[in-house]
Order: sequence, then structure tokens, then C-alpha cells
Amino acid sequence: MKSKVKVLFICIHNSARSQMAEEFLRLFGGEKFEAESAGFEATEINPLVVRAMKEEGVDLTGKRTQSVFNLYNEKKFFGYVITVCNKAKESDCPIFPGNPTRIHWDLENPEDFIGTEEEKMEMVRELRDKIKQMVQQFIYEFME
Repeated sequence: MKSKVKVLFICIHNSARSQMAEEFLRLFGGEKFEAESAGFEATEINPLVVRAMKEEGVDLTGKRTQSVFNLYNEKKFFGYVITVCNKAKESDCPIFPGNPTRIHWDLENPEDFIGTEEEKMEMVRELRDKIKQMVQQFIYEFME
């Protein structure tokens, strides 16, 4: 049996974008992929992201964030490292050492969304759907 392709999604806080991408790869990638996510400064998962993912049947309640430095110190290897920071803050996005295939997805940070709670929730849903599509495209391209 061929070993799983290990994919790491990285953003600044591991609180939203990387969490969604990790869960969608788990959901759609089946036995072919192993997904993790991490951040430069691990915090807590954004409550709007928890709500948005629950709408997709994914429960992030109680899931913890993790630091990219812990993964590095554990000497974990990843075949792919996908950064999910927006271009404006790309310099803040952590880099994972080693020789993985590096991919960058330019995605807005939900922490920067402004408006009412429901307006922010709608923006998170749009972001979630975009990430879902990007993960499905990544899987499709990988399988070709």
C-alpha cells in the first residue's frame, strides 16, 4: 500500500483558514492524504468558523490549535505545505523548513472581517466555500 501524502496547512493563528482546509482535506481526501494544520501563534478557533464548519457537518468544538514550531521540533515531515495567508500579510505567514512542495493560497483572514455578526458570518461562509473548492481542486490535480 502506498503511503499517505502528508499535507500541512499553515496560517498565522491556526484559528480559521488552515483549520477549514485541514478538515476539508480529511473529508474529501480519503485514505490518500494525511492532513494537519498549524499557526505561527496558535490561539483558539474562531467561533464563526466553528459555526460555518458545523453547517458542513464538521464539528470543530473542542479542537485545539497548534504551533508550527511544535511540528518542526517533533521533526515531522510533510510532502506539501500550503500557506493560506492573504498576500497583504504574506510576510507574516510562517515557513515550514525542509523540502516540501510549497503552495500558497491567497485567502483573507476572518479576524479582519468587519460588520455585524451576521455579515461576518456570511463572509466566513464565503471563505469556507472557497477553501472547500480549493481543497477539492488540489485533490483533483494531485490525482491526475
